[in-house]
Amino acid sequence: MYNNKTLLALCIASALALPSLANAASGYTQTKYPIVLSHGMLGFDKLLGVDYWYGIPSALRRDGAKVYVTQVSQLNTSESRGEELLAQVEEIVAISGQSKVNLLGHSHGGPTIRYVAAVRPDLVASITSIGSPHKGSPVADLIRNVQPGSAGEALLAGLTNGLASLINLLSSNPSSSAQNALGALESLNSAGSARFNSKFPQGIPTTACGEGAYKVNGVNYYSWGGTSPLTNLLDPSDLLMGAGALIINKVEANDGLVGRCSSHLGQVIRDNYRMNHLDEVNQVIGLTSLFETSPVSVYRQHANRLKNASL
Repeated sequence: MYNNKTLLALCIASALALPSLANAASGYTQTKYPIVLSHGMLGFDKLLGVDYWYGIPSALRRDGAKVYVTQVSQLNTSESRGEELLAQVEEIVAISGQSKVNLLGHSHGGPTIRYVAAVRPDLVASITSIGSPHKGSPVADLIRNVQPGSAGEALLAGLTNGLASLINLLSSNPSSSAQNALGALESLNSAGSARFNSKFPQGIPTTACGEGAYKVNGVNYYSWGGTSPLTNLLDPSDLLMGAGALIINKVEANDGLVGRCSSHLGQVIRDNYRMNHLDEVNQVIGLTSLFETSPVSVYRQHANRLKNASL
């Protein structure tokens, strides 16, 4: 026989469980095609037990989505990273039994997924870039001012490649590709981004701060980004974002690394979230602004948007 305390505990547990069960049954995030997440520069899938996309894959899966987290070179050109991602997309298509995927890319992951959509549009239902420097980053432009071929450049590249290699080693699914800091730098500065855009113009706005084509070659294009470098006093990464903002603020509002207009691609969902560059993937460990929609909720809403578009 259950006593009153046991019955009360069971009632409370049941009440707490009902919302999550209802959400799962609703299929709020249950897209037609799998969601594939692609990290940015110096990114990873999981590092020492911490997800790059902190809390996002589990939240999407809980409400019905099939989610795959990929890992490519932490540092390389957009084309090289794109080729790595393409191989994984082909594998995901085969495993999932679906003909296409929905690609979401953060930071350098944006140009990476654009490459896949450009060369294999038959495998891609939609592209969503989050805080991606499609027209380059002033931070990358500043670093590019280091004399090419100089000892300073060699030292900077060596240190950065070493950091990337360490991140790769400690990740849960290391990439076998070599790190290429100078290749990443050339891809992310203004001149390199312009060259990439001339080869792969799909979804790129034709005006300085407008929207791009919403659909190209059967692929739907979306983007969003933030404009608040400092968002949480407890987050140590805000110091880095604030330093980056000092450079970019001379040009435009930004998330600490990427300018507001540079983040535009296809249909712009929103370009001024109260988020910095790491908040956009719910880092560091969820320490984001208390005065903005949770990044996890933004991803859930977007998955529902894709679902309603039959994607």
